Amino acid sequence: MVYLEKNMIPIIESVYDNLTPTEKSVADYFKSLKNVESLDLSAEYVSQLLFVSLATLTRFAKKCGFAGYRQFIFDFQQQQFQSTQLEHNLTKSVLLDYEEILKNTYSLINEAQCQRIVSLLNDTKRVYIYGMGSSGVAAQEIKLRFMRLGLVCEAITDDHMIKMNRVLIDESCLVIGVSISGKTNSVISGLSYAKQAGAKTILITSKQNEDVRSICDELVLVASIVSLEKGNIISPQFPILVTIDIVYAFYMDSNRSVHSDNFNNTLNALNLE
Repeated sequence: MVYLEKNMIPIIESVYDNLTPTEKSVADYFKSLKNVESLDLSAEYVSQLLFVSLATLTRFAKKCGFAGYRQFIFDFQQQQFQSTQLEHNLTKSVLLDYEEILKNTYSLINEAQCQRIVSLLNDTKRVYIYGMGSSGVAAQEIKLRFMRLGLVCEAITDDHMIKMNRVLIDESCLVIGVSISGKTNSVISGLSYAKQAGAKTILITSKQNEDVRSICDELVLVASIVSLEKGNIISPQFPILVTIDIVYAFYMDSNRSVHSDNFNNTLNALNLE
């Protein structure tokens, strides 16, 4: 059986941006609560405690999708930190797979390697990210994440374009290959050529052998489970993106003020449209 801790916090967070300042104070209160069984959560008590009206509590509850505060508080007390058994095998199977990937990621992540990758990113002029199929989608996401921080990068997800890109590769470049199987010919050959051209190279994969290690400055192992590379049930992009998020956090922290400014400038540019 799969048991999960189910609570109302995600529901509150999903509407938080649409709340008024007064309603946000109510949301913040409920998000902070622990051991709710022993608390008085009646409308009268909460309104006096937070200096809000009963109408505010009602509006807050309705924005969360409930008929009123009474229904909200009933579900809040029932679900907050309550273990719920999942009955459907499909739901359990998907959640167990994700749980296994996260556990395996914890075992595989190498923080010293993350620091080395950050150094490579900081020392390069251009980053090219190679990936095909689902790995190509992950490559596009990697590009978007780091581009927002001011990194000059391009995702290339077509076999012919990977070959044509060879003319742009030199020792000032960093080439990142993404292949869950570690056998994608266009990605592996593209990394091999980049290595020969003097570029730094990184391969993100769930497989390792001496052949691929020889063409990589860094081989980043990501978590995998049986049939993951086929995208049978859960997305094969997930373990890639989890690992990249960790590297992203290290990269952001390496020069936080500059990267934060670049990130905010990107958001401002998007908001101008």
